[in-house]
Amino acid sequence: MTSDELRSVTSDRFQDSDLILACRGRQHPRVPVWFMRQAGRSLPEYRSVRGSGSILDAIADPDRAAEITLQPVRRYGVDAAILFSDIVVPAHAVGFGVDVVPGTGPVVEQPFSGRSDLSRLRPLDPESDTPYVIETVKRLVETLDVPLIGFAGAPFTVASYLVEGGPSRHQARTKALMLTDEALWHDLMQRLADLAIASLLSQVAAGASAVQLFDSWAGALSPEAYRRAVAPHSARVLEALGGAGVPRIHFGVGTGEILRQMADCGPEVVGVDFRVPIDAARRRVGAHQALQGNLDPAVVLAGEAAACDATRDVLARNDGHPGFIFNLGHGVLPDTDPEVLARVVQVVHDEGRVRRVSD
Repeated sequence: MTSDELRSVTSDRFQDSDLILACRGRQHPRVPVWFMRQAGRSLPEYRSVRGSGSILDAIADPDRAAEITLQPVRRYGVDAAILFSDIVVPAHAVGFGVDVVPGTGPVVEQPFSGRSDLSRLRPLDPESDTPYVIETVKRLVETLDVPLIGFAGAPFTVASYLVEGGPSRHQARTKALMLTDEALWHDLMQRLADLAIASLLSQVAAGASAVQLFDSWAGALSPEAYRRAVAPHSARVLEALGGAGVPRIHFGVGTGEILRQMADCGPEVVGVDFRVPIDAARRRVGAHQALQGNLDPAVVLAGEAAACDATRDVLARNDGHPGFIFNLGHGVLPDTDPEVLARVVQVVHDEGRVRRVSD
């Protein structure tokens, strides 16, 4: 079976799933749920399979990557799997010099600092550069009975790692480049958008049923800076996926002031972090696009009662809107009790009802 045929079969197979119908705002019986970083550090079975060393080593092993992706689906009964990978995989694969250090995150040996560094970001050829990602996706779609979500890092967030050399609270060097050399900034963003597009298209061709574009650090920007320097490039990534036949989710952290602009980039679904209530986010984005979110991950650490009460509040604020996917407002925290998260899934499935689209 060719990759195009596999993608077509996978797409048809999950068109009537709760997740895909919710992404498209169509009628379905119950609110779907999955969690960002759901296959992450909180699961004991993850830690036993993950192994030591860089996460990039585990990602490059389709056996491990597929198993880690499947673990939370088995444990929680969530309505989608999220591919076990990382947003810096494309930049790493083309040889930019990125690693992911446990406890720190992405670290760049020689950060991006000038025009000559553009040559270090050659085009991504997924078949030769990231065949392990393609193989992992293919294995998963043969096994899963729920949709698989592929993903990539949005150009701004990946740029911030490459320019800063690692995680940064203020994105000072990134903003300085954006302001002092606008032409170079847009050239950098163009290269990173190309990497994201190539990676996402390869995941969809291999069978992913939806994709998410992570712009984790976009909340560090003012609305004007986002509009001028970032939105056009994120929009280009999402537009390139428009003909792929899969829903597109656009997520960022601290993005309450730019939710409308993120929605205008063209996704079917806008991810909302825990700082903006779902009903407020709906007013900002509008009723025609689906939302995803947005339980505070820290609330889960407070125990079952607090987590279930907060889950019910999120569901109440959604008020039965069919275009809604329950998620955390960011990733699962390392100290999360899996049993509490399992109860959250149960509450969503038992109580997350969807009103009729015609209402």
